[in-house]
Amino acid sequence: MVNAGGHAYPWDVLDDPDFPARVRRAGLDTVTLAATYHSTRAATPLHPARRTVDARHAALYRPIRDQAWAGQRLWAAAADWMAEPDPFGAATQVLRDNGFRVTAWIVLTHSTRIGAVHQDVAVVNCFGELYPYALCPASPEVRRYAATLAAEAVRDAPVDAVSLEACGQMGVDHLGHHEKTAGAWTAHGRRVLSVCCCGWCRAAWRQAGVDDAEVVGGLRAERIHDVVLPVRQAHTDALRTEVIAAVRAVLPDAPIRLHASPDPWATGPSPGLTPTAAADVDALLVPAWPLDSAPVVAAATAYGTPVDAYVTVLSDVEPFDLVRHAKALVGAGAAGLSLYHLGLAPAWRQGLFADILGALR
Repeated sequence: MVNAGGHAYPWDVLDDPDFPARVRRAGLDTVTLAATYHSTRAATPLHPARRTVDARHAALYRPIRDQAWAGQRLWAAAADWMAEPDPFGAATQVLRDNGFRVTAWIVLTHSTRIGAVHQDVAVVNCFGELYPYALCPASPEVRRYAATLAAEAVRDAPVDAVSLEACGQMGVDHLGHHEKTAGAWTAHGRRVLSVCCCGWCRAAWRQAGVDDAEVVGGLRAERIHDVVLPVRQAHTDALRTEVIAAVRAVLPDAPIRLHASPDPWATGPSPGLTPTAAADVDALLVPAWPLDSAPVVAAATAYGTPVDAYVTVLSDVEPFDLVRHAKALVGAGAAGLSLYHLGLAPAWRQGLFADILGALR
């Protein structure tokens, strides 16, 4: 048996009485539901009342409690495009009432709203260019914000597990508004431009005994100093420690899954694993969207923590190839599949969930 769950947003569940039945037909018993999420314009092709949702900024899909955020400069924002005051809580209850387990999907360091207003906590590249969507874990304020966000996401919510996305540094790649950067840089160039050179990171380099101006100058010449990765990993570890402690204080027994990549240099929703990351969580969620990504799953299994493969049914591959791909991922060591995305998939792709699971069970 292969464990499997499907991803969804609260707006996919609410006001759609057919949603639970579709999940059941897909053969799934777990829904990974967004409790916090970045800005997005999402399709809702099967919802009876709408066809798109414009989530204009990163939001916490729970009530915003002043007492939880008191004394902090960085606050979560409510989703004012939704009528329900507690979208995640209400959607979770619908799913639980229909017999499904719920995993809280929590996005941490991805917030253009905060990065644009508080630019001192956002990632800056070696040319001094701001990535407002990317909050830097080197900032103690960012770590405190992320920990509070995670705790508030699951407070008083009957969830079974937690999935942490962007629990590390975001980089140059960003699937944002009218993105025009695809193909502009080599893999090494993207790595260089994903090194944060904000004030916090530069101070950490100086603390390590390195001239921060020398590091920045080297990056502009596409040379990466040895100090960069261990400092980034130290900040990632600090972020993860604070977030997990905050979640455990609310849900001491809930399994925690970490979006991650076995490439230590990876940035974005699935940051690179640090030497201690895998041991801190119950499972890893590894992106496995290209058809040739089985080796990535295999590399992640070397850390000794169960690996879930993150697979989309939205790509333009043939159904047979997608099923074969899923089999290859399980053959590479994946203990489970996380299928993307129950709400975004149109009617002619909904059957792929059952096709994939039927071939593996």
